[in-house]
Amino acid sequence: LVGFGVQVLALALIVLVIFGAPGQMTTLLGLAGAGLTIALKDFIVAFFGWFVLMGKNGIHVGDWVEINGIGGEVVEVGVLRTVLLETGSWTDAGHPTGRRVVFVNSFAIEGHYFNFSTTGQWLWDELDVLVPADEDPYRILDAIQKLVAEETAANATLAETEWQRVAGSRALKTFSAAPAINLKPTSMGVEITVRYVTRAHERYAVRTHLYQEVVGLLRNRSVAQVADHAKTVGQAA
Repeated sequence: LVGFGVQVLALALIVLVIFGAPGQMTTLLGLAGAGLTIALKDFIVAFFGWFVLMGKNGIHVGDWVEINGIGGEVVEVGVLRTVLLETGSWTDAGHPTGRRVVFVNSFAIEGHYFNFSTTGQWLWDELDVLVPADEDPYRILDAIQKLVAEETAANATLAETEWQRVAGSRALKTFSAAPAINLKPTSMGVEITVRYVTRAHERYAVRTHLYQEVVGLLRNRSVAQVADHAKTVGQAA
């Protein structure tokens, strides 16, 4: 910006020396200022966007953010641009792609961004389990609900505490972070969807752990059912 300003000033001085001072200097300066404002609009907005990013609700180096649908770790916050190491959005696998993505800081004013490294870093995740048609879905539902509630109890309590502390309305103060259950019949059986609260950076680890526990739970129930069936057949014989 400084270099460009010096070039414009030098060009203006050269024009004044060659052609002399125009009679309508005020009008000329006004038109020139308006033209420069339009030409440098993106740079001006980006410059003021940097002040927004440096504020209380801004972003800093090392934060995990999502800008214009692209997620990643912040590696640089400059006066005119922000650089991310791309890791995908929160719905994708959180592994670095090796690409550096550059954004002009105007997104802080003209658009929006998500910062998952602040205090309110909680999000809802889902666990999907398909129960075959020949199984009783309600028994499995109760077992999965108890399992998820036990595994996520600490996170749910902490999330509710933080939400209540920063809440600006009574409606949010009564909001619950307890797991929610949903049933949906399908042609292959009953699909159970469990929604629970987790930290953004722990999302994949928590989901993997819950799936392992659910698989173990279903396997133990299958083994128990086979044993009960064998016992019943033996008694009948």
